[in-house]
Amino acid sequence: MTAVVRHRWKPTDVGFPGPSPRDMLRDFTSIRSDPLAFLVETQRRHGDVVAFPVPGPPALLLSDPRDVRQVLQLGASRWGKDTVQYRALSRVTGTGLLASDDPSWLRHRRAAAPAFHHQRLAAVATHVRVAARAGSAGWRDLRPGGQVVDVAPPLLAMALDVVGRALFSADLSSRSLRLIEATSDAARLIVSVGRSVLPLPPWVPSRTNRRLHAAARELDGLSRALIAQRRRTSGSAHGDDLLGLLIDADLGDDEIRDELVTMVVAGHETVAAALAWTLMLLAEDPPAQDRMRAEVSALGRDVPMVRSSAVVPWTRAVIDESLRLFPPAWVMSRRSTAPDRLGGRDVPAGTLAIISPWVVHRRPGSWADPLRFRPQRFLDGEGTVARADYLPFGLGPRLCIGRDFALGEMAVVLGELVRGFSFRTPSGWTRPRPEALSAAHPAGGMHLEVVPQGDGTPPPSPPC
Repeated sequence: MTAVVRHRWKPTDVGFPGPSPRDMLRDFTSIRSDPLAFLVETQRRHGDVVAFPVPGPPALLLSDPRDVRQVLQLGASRWGKDTVQYRALSRVTGTGLLASDDPSWLRHRRAAAPAFHHQRLAAVATHVRVAARAGSAGWRDLRPGGQVVDVAPPLLAMALDVVGRALFSADLSSRSLRLIEATSDAARLIVSVGRSVLPLPPWVPSRTNRRLHAAARELDGLSRALIAQRRRTSGSAHGDDLLGLLIDADLGDDEIRDELVTMVVAGHETVAAALAWTLMLLAEDPPAQDRMRAEVSALGRDVPMVRSSAVVPWTRAVIDESLRLFPPAWVMSRRSTAPDRLGGRDVPAGTLAIISPWVVHRRPGSWADPLRFRPQRFLDGEGTVARADYLPFGLGPRLCIGRDFALGEMAVVLGELVRGFSFRTPSGWTRPRPEALSAAHPAGGMHLEVVPQGDGTPPPSPPC
């Protein structure tokens, strides 16, 4: 019996380099306080396949695009989401699309897919513009010469407004403060649970568990109120937004609740973080910002939600490059259900694969001058969304269903913002530290100098 227990606690050596147990103990504090820096440094020291000295099956950090593609795409059927990361997330989102490892996820994805079709995206562009203009309206009252503003909270409110109006046909603004607090609480607590060496079971009444339950109840109450209201007020067809499509797909209220909470949690935090980093990069690079402003002004109409790469190519290149440098979804994990082969070696069932877009996007073997903000790379052919080393939205069958929605939303919002304002770095500028929560946010906010431009009147939309 003792031998069996000892065997279970012994790391499985599959021949890959990595930190020693002593290294891990020495770096324990930095791992918890700044996991992004730890992962980047670990890859730099040990290479593209790194083995962590953990008990049981191997735990591997993968950065080689061939291994990334194998886990997320080619061999995806052998790699599931039964990991600490997604189990922690599911305590808030339930079996929603993001965390689900259940076979029902495919049925849910097919039910939700029409809400993200291009025809639907074109129709919700007005909602995005309204949210962007409303969220930035207060900036019109700033001093003409500019004023330092924390742009992160307004961007968070804008993104939440978009989620409510576009996916649920509901104005969430009256609840936005509490929703933001609940989702922020949930994000921090999920990360806390995910990083725990010995996470307590959900039924233990610890402070973290109590706060996590409270955040989940808040999101649960909102979702169930939206479902009940739609069932009461609609007829046999419940609408072509996400909520209506899920009801019409005969999903139960619990299943619908999980998908709505998933979209509230994941659908606005990631976009808000991405917008904050993009405004920072534009503030640091005035020529890139001026080029974007000239492009959207020359368009003579509103920036569209679809085909942004063809209509405003520089704007889209800026977005793609920002997502390369600052991917909000900074880590993903999978666990193998069958043996596979990675890094030229066989790995057993139960292997944990850790893939960090933050690391992969900074890999010198993949990207020229990887730390430099250079949107031109996405116009010159170096950058492409088909690469296995460019994965801000994942890869393969579990590719984020909201990818095109998020990209279109960012294009529309940035088009509105650069038309009405310019963004500069304040005196004594220092970049905020990336904080690795459920999304990679700027720690302490994003304080930029915002300067109103012209009268802020948007161009009229042309007739359809």
